[in-house]
Amino acid sequence: MDLKGRKILVTGADGFIGSHLAERLVLEGARVSVFCLYNSQGSLGWLETIAPEIRNEFDVHLGDIRDSRFVTQACRDIDVIFHLAALIAIPYSYIAAESFLDTNIRGTLNVLEGARQCGVRRVVQTSTSEVYGTPASVPIRETHPLNAQSPYAATKIAADQLALSYFQSFGTPVTVLRPFNTFGPRQSTRAVTATIIVQLLAGKKEISLGRLDTRRDLTYVSDVVDGFIRAGAVESIDGKVIQLGTGRSVSIAELFSMACRILGVAATPIADTRRLRPDASEVLELESDPSRALELLGWRPTVSLEEGLERTANWLRENRNGYRPDFLYA
Repeated sequence: MDLKGRKILVTGADGFIGSHLAERLVLEGARVSVFCLYNSQGSLGWLETIAPEIRNEFDVHLGDIRDSRFVTQACRDIDVIFHLAALIAIPYSYIAAESFLDTNIRGTLNVLEGARQCGVRRVVQTSTSEVYGTPASVPIRETHPLNAQSPYAATKIAADQLALSYFQSFGTPVTVLRPFNTFGPRQSTRAVTATIIVQLLAGKKEISLGRLDTRRDLTYVSDVVDGFIRAGAVESIDGKVIQLGTGRSVSIAELFSMACRILGVAATPIADTRRLRPDASEVLELESDPSRALELLGWRPTVSLEEGLERTANWLRENRNGYRPDFLYA
């Protein structure tokens, strides 16, 4: 299924990955509807930063993913839905768990119902590597048991299982795409890569971080978007879970050192209790096995961690005035 000329709906298009995906889809020749959270300013989030000649191609829906009738209206005449709308800030999920349930689970239900009623040809449900918790072994394969160690992870497990149940129950053509830690331009300082670089660019010599020994599999955003595009176009993947990751993990300490080298600065990481998870909630290691993505999607990452960090640092240097280096939950 070629996406050129297809009618595509991207929920959460105002966010980090969603904005990159919507931009890429226009460049691929798709007819793109973007579903963004309604706000009093009519802001389209990160879509505002996209070149006008691309942004003007979007069919904009300002609403709320929790509104079932509005979601169903947005699903009409759509071929493929990329469902990215979600609350994702893990620290915020500890203090506002009910909002995560409403947005991540009920919002996904609304998308699935809209897709079922409107005859959508493919729904790509966005998952997260957090659903595995600290793994029993690495690399992690799609068959690894699920283990929610935060309210956020619990809602994403529920949303994924709901999506798969719609495939089993109603034949709704759903694929669950499970990116590991994505990084790159437009990411908030909730994420570790952005918060390290923004603080370094601000000239801080003591960088506020959480634990330094945890390990993450970091994938550059353009590679993740390529995985989404393929998941929307490839046949015979309905009902399947597919991971997107590099198969390489680094510790946060190693990531910090890389960022310092790329920026040519010296600094010291310090533990900030506001950035620490409860002990039993901390996921100690995430490292993917990307072999299923290669087999089913023909996907492999092309941007190395080092190159991605340099690209991200260059973008943040130009856009750092839009960031608060001390903000945790954006």
